[in-house]
Amino acid sequence: MESQAAVGSKKPRILAVGAVIGALVLLYLTQIFALQVVEKAQYQSKATLFSQRALPIPAPRGEIFDRNEDVPLASSHPAYNVRLVPGEVPEGQVPGLLAKVALMLHVTPESLDKRLPPVMYSQFTPVTLSSGVDYATLEKLAERSSEFPGVHWDEVSVRDYRDVSSLASVMGYVGDITQEELQVLYNSGYDAKSVVGKTGLEKQYDLLLRGKDGTRYQTIDALGRQQAASREDSPVPGKSLVLTIDRTYQTLAEKALGERIGSVVILKPSTGEILAMVSYPTYDPNAFLSPDASQTYSTLLADPRFPFLNRAIQSVYPPGSIFKIIMTAAALGDEVIDPHRKIFSGPEYTLGDRSFKEHDPHGLGWVDLKRAVELSSDVYFYTLGVEYLGIDRISRYARDFGLDKPTGIDLPGEVSGQIPDAAWKQSHLHAPWVGGDTVNASIGQGYILVTPLQMADAVANVVNEGKVYRPHLLKKVIDPVTGATDEPVPDLLFQSTVPAKAYKPLQDAMRGVIVNGTAAAVVTSTAVQIAGKTGTAEDGEKGSANHSWFVAYAPFDDPDPDHKIVVVVQVERTNKWEWWAPKAANLIFQGIFAHQTYEQALKAIRTVTPWWG
Repeated sequence: MESQAAVGSKKPRILAVGAVIGALVLLYLTQIFALQVVEKAQYQSKATLFSQRALPIPAPRGEIFDRNEDVPLASSHPAYNVRLVPGEVPEGQVPGLLAKVALMLHVTPESLDKRLPPVMYSQFTPVTLSSGVDYATLEKLAERSSEFPGVHWDEVSVRDYRDVSSLASVMGYVGDITQEELQVLYNSGYDAKSVVGKTGLEKQYDLLLRGKDGTRYQTIDALGRQQAASREDSPVPGKSLVLTIDRTYQTLAEKALGERIGSVVILKPSTGEILAMVSYPTYDPNAFLSPDASQTYSTLLADPRFPFLNRAIQSVYPPGSIFKIIMTAAALGDEVIDPHRKIFSGPEYTLGDRSFKEHDPHGLGWVDLKRAVELSSDVYFYTLGVEYLGIDRISRYARDFGLDKPTGIDLPGEVSGQIPDAAWKQSHLHAPWVGGDTVNASIGQGYILVTPLQMADAVANVVNEGKVYRPHLLKKVIDPVTGATDEPVPDLLFQSTVPAKAYKPLQDAMRGVIVNGTAAAVVTSTAVQIAGKTGTAEDGEKGSANHSWFVAYAPFDDPDPDHKIVVVVQVERTNKWEWWAPKAANLIFQGIFAHQTYEQALKAIRTVTPWWG
């Protein structure tokens, strides 16, 4: 047994150890109390942050209206995209999972198998299984989320185009942003999940239409189940656009052109507003919102009729006889010939060892400038171009009418016309300009190319006697939150240097085309006085039909420029050649000024011309 002295000597050490242990226990208890009571709120907040899921709330894309501001041409509604990350699915379970998902989404398993072939089963790249899924369907899927590993969904704003038909190439369509687009747009607030305008007005005004996305914050457990009420930062909807397009005019022009490859432009020359723009063939922009969008795109891209092309601004054609408007302005403006002097328009015009035919094989006899315009005499204009004007003066006036550059319309992809001269031919073809080139240029053939919209501006130049306003489709921007509006003012594109004295005789000559010229038998509407110019143009393919043109404006007799409209119709040679351009314009003028539908206008016109089938 230890001695009493030994035990006494250990007592201080035991007490010291006990004190240390007691202090440590007290320290631990204090820390536990601090964690569970004093700092509970702080750590609970941090834990909540780690268990929160931030989900984007896409901003509703701005609506697009025609000038009547009643029914939107394009609107948006919320929906969901369902995606699968195949690498998150246990091995061997992907086929069965797809079959169950197909049942939930009301699609065939085969359609999902096509989207996710076996070679992709191990990938972690999300694959879209279905787009535009409604909330009711998604709710059922979410209730059974534990049965669908790897299945995710995102809220999206789905575009809805209503009866846009021939406006498709003007409106454009939207789609998921590409990597190339993201590189350009990243600094403007776009991300990898952004939806962007691909073509048309959707692309032109994407920054206005897209709005600002919101965020929904959800508290979830380890299985992804929501544990508390979510909170959100609301999205800011995109701005609404009001277009200059009049839906009534658009429908009228669309039906008047029919299923003929070509285009129609209706322009208000006093402001540059586009009242209608038709391009045929067209496509349905809603088709790009489906899961089969890529297949739709490929099919349309392979169509030899090029339905993606907005022929009013993206196709160039030889103008043919409508170019005689520019030739007449040059003759009158520079006074190179007495307009009353008559030139014999025989069956042909000879230059050196070549002869150039008149469109009437019998010739047109003696004609002065006005009559030459009315009858569209080729020989008169051959003579005028070669012997009085020359290619430098012809090209100068064509440029003065704006035919050598884009109009600057607020649409992407516009192309420019082509106005040649000696320098152009030497530069592009490495050949000298010859007399035959001038002969061809004098009647809008050869190397001259224009777009229908450029010709609408050329007619606006005649109507406004020198002023041309930039063609545009945006009439007003509306902020849906504040109601504030922004209405751009007409923009003067250019002031022509054509002498003022040239315009009145030119206008009279264009009126004569309708009254007792080439269009007299076709343009028969009595609803308004029309002035215009017919045109047919070869495109170099032997044995083919010709392009059909008609450019015009009305009312001819109304002094108020704000009442006038310009109509340009271009029908490609691939259609059966039947002078349809002036016939279509006749229906359009009748419908607009008699306030008639296409069907009513057609009936009224047939009453005047019963022979017309």
